[in-house]
Amino acid sequence: MSQINEGSCLCGQVLFAIDGEFETFFLCHCKFCQKDTGSAHGANLFSTKAKIKWLSGRDKIRTFNLPSTRHVKSFCIECGSALPTEQVEGGGLVVPAGSLDTDVTLQPRAHIFFSSKVLWYEKLDEISKVDKFPNFK
Repeated sequence: MSQINEGSCLCGQVLFAIDGEFETFFLCHCKFCQKDTGSAHGANLFSTKAKIKWLSGRDKIRTFNLPSTRHVKSFCIECGSALPTEQVEGGGLVVPAGSLDTDVTLQPRAHIFFSSKVLWYEKLDEISKVDKFPNFK
């Protein structure tokens, strides 16, 4: 039986379903992923067999290919949310883990391009963990 994952963008205009299993999950620390996520790393699921079905908002999707690299990012033109990309080079599907509305049960396999990590990444396990937006007073 095939696994179905559902996802969406932040504004809800783009909805999609993915039929099939993810083969791997990487946390990418390359400078490109830092720039396009605005964070320490990208968190992407990969599959060479899963198929995506766009349920709504396909006209709201744009794809940016960084020239002279393999770096590609698809996003919603209304809210900017990262969305799945069907890779041309090498085939397969790349799905930003945060774009899924269903739980991701696959654990990340590796931190990749770790030598490019941001300096503040080292001691993240040591900082406070708060369940809501903190009071700055």
